[in-house]
Amino acid sequence: MSDANGREDESHRTVRNVVFVVLDTARAKSVGVQRFADGRPMTPDHVGLQSVPRDRTGSSTRPVSTRSTPTLTRLAEEGTAFENAFATAPWTLPSHASFFTGTYSSEHGTHGGHTYLDDDLRTVPEAFADAGFETVGVSNNTWITEEFGFDRGFETLRKGWQYVQSDADMGAVVRGEDLREKLVATRSRLFDGNPIVNAANILYSELFQPAGDDGSSRSTAWIDGWLADRDDDQPFFLFCNFIEPHVQYDPPKAYAERFLPDGASYEAATAIRQDPRAYDCGDYDISDHEFALLRGLYRAELAYVDHQIGRLRATLEARDEWEDTLFVVCGDHGEHVGEHGFFGHQYNLYDTLLNVPLVCHGGPFTDGDTRNELVSLLDLPATLLETAGIDDPELRDQWSSRSLHPESDAEPREAVFAEYVAPQPSIERLEARFGEVPDRVREFDRRLRAVRTREHKYVRGDDGFERLHHVPTDPFEHTDRSEEEPVRVRALRRRLEERFDPLAESGASGEVEMQEGTKERLADLGYL
Repeated sequence: MSDANGREDESHRTVRNVVFVVLDTARAKSVGVQRFADGRPMTPDHVGLQSVPRDRTGSSTRPVSTRSTPTLTRLAEEGTAFENAFATAPWTLPSHASFFTGTYSSEHGTHGGHTYLDDDLRTVPEAFADAGFETVGVSNNTWITEEFGFDRGFETLRKGWQYVQSDADMGAVVRGEDLREKLVATRSRLFDGNPIVNAANILYSELFQPAGDDGSSRSTAWIDGWLADRDDDQPFFLFCNFIEPHVQYDPPKAYAERFLPDGASYEAATAIRQDPRAYDCGDYDISDHEFALLRGLYRAELAYVDHQIGRLRATLEARDEWEDTLFVVCGDHGEHVGEHGFFGHQYNLYDTLLNVPLVCHGGPFTDGDTRNELVSLLDLPATLLETAGIDDPELRDQWSSRSLHPESDAEPREAVFAEYVAPQPSIERLEARFGEVPDRVREFDRRLRAVRTREHKYVRGDDGFERLHHVPTDPFEHTDRSEEEPVRVRALRRRLEERFDPLAESGASGEVEMQEGTKERLADLGYL
C-alpha cells in the first residue's frame, strides 16, 4: 500500500519472516493484592507487563519493566502490547489447537477427552508452507508434537526434551503425573523404534537435563545454528514453545535469589513439593509461606525465559533478519500459585488462567503502542497472515479470527470466550492414583464456558454451576453476583449460547461432540 506520493505506507508494510514464541504457562500482570481462598492477602505479584498511569494530557500508557521481563518490556516499548489478551482454554493442548486453527475447543475437538488435532482442520503452519515459507517448529512441551497432530505444515518440528532427535517420542514419560505413570509409559514406549535412542532420551529428560533449564537454552542455540546454516533467501515461519514457567519451577539459582522473599533460601524454595494434582486431592498441603516461595520461583522462571527471548532476538539481529521479521510473544494460558485455592492450571476458567501477555513487534507493530481492547489468542492466525501478506481461503473459512493489524477492517471484540471441555487429568485418572478423591475435586468433573466483556465475567458449567463477576470492582473474581443480578446472568447466558450450543445438550449424557475425523481416529485406536 502506498500514499499519494508513491511511498510505502509503513503501517501496512508486510514482513518477510514470522517468529511466533509461546511462553508456556505465562500469565499476564496481576496488579493489587491477590487473596487466598479464605480471604487472607497474598504478597502482590507482578508478572509480564504493567503500565504507568496516563499523564495529565491523556497520553497513551507505555509498558514499564516489572523486573522479571525486561526483554518483553523492551519489545512492547518498541512494538505493540495488548493488555487485555485472553486464551480460549486454560491449558496447553486446546489453547495451541485454537491459535493454530482459529477455532474454539468445541470446534477443533482437542481437549482432555481426546487429545488429537483433527486432520481435517487447516493450520497456520500449513498456510505459511503453502505460501512458500520455510516452516520450522521447536517444541519444549510434549503435547505439541506429531503424536497429537501438531506437525502438519512444519518441515521440521524439533523436540526440545530429546537428547537425540527421533520420530519415536518418549513424551508420555515426561508427561506422567507420577512415577507409576512414567514407568508404565516407559514399558509401553521403550521398544517403539530404537530402544537405545529411546532410553537415552528418557534418561536425558528425567535425569540429566541441565538443572534450571527445560530446553529453552538448547533450543535458542539450535535456532542460531539453523539460521547460520541457511543459504537461501526463502522467508521463514518459526514457531517456538518455551516451557520454563511451567511446573516444575526450577530456575537457575541466580535468578531465583532475585525474586524469593527476603530471608528465603533457594534450597528451601526448591525443596517444596510441586505436584498440583496431589495438592488438589489433599494428598499434601502448601502453607502461605511456601506459596510465597513458589511464586518467587515462578517469577524467576519468567525472568530466565525472558533472557532466552533476548538471546533469540540477538540471534535474529546478528543474522540480519530482525528488521524484516514479525516477532510475536504470548502466553498460551496462565497459572494459579495459590490463588482461589488452586495450584496449576486445570479445572476452572478464572482470569488467572486466561489473561495472558501478548506483544507484537515488527512490520506495522513498531510504534510503542499499548492497546486496551479485548483480544483473543484466536486472533493470531488472521494477524500473522495479514502481516505476512498471505491470504489462505481454506483457513479463513474455518476460523473465528479477527486481525489485530493496525489497518485491519475487523470489528473490535465486544467479548471474549473460553471453554474447558473436559478435565485433564480425568477424575478416573485421579482415582487410579490417589484412591478416593475429595468431593471438592469431584465437582471439577464438568464442562465450563466463560464469556468476558469489559464490565462482566460470566462462567457456566453443564452441572448448573455459574458465577458472575463485575470486572472493574472485582478483577480477581472473589465475589459471585449471579444471585443478585439474574437479568444480567440470563443475558450473558444467551450470549454464550449464541456463540456455542446450549450446555444442557452436552450435560445430559456427559458426552462431548467432536469432529468426525477425531471420532474416526479414536475408533481406530479402540476408544469408540
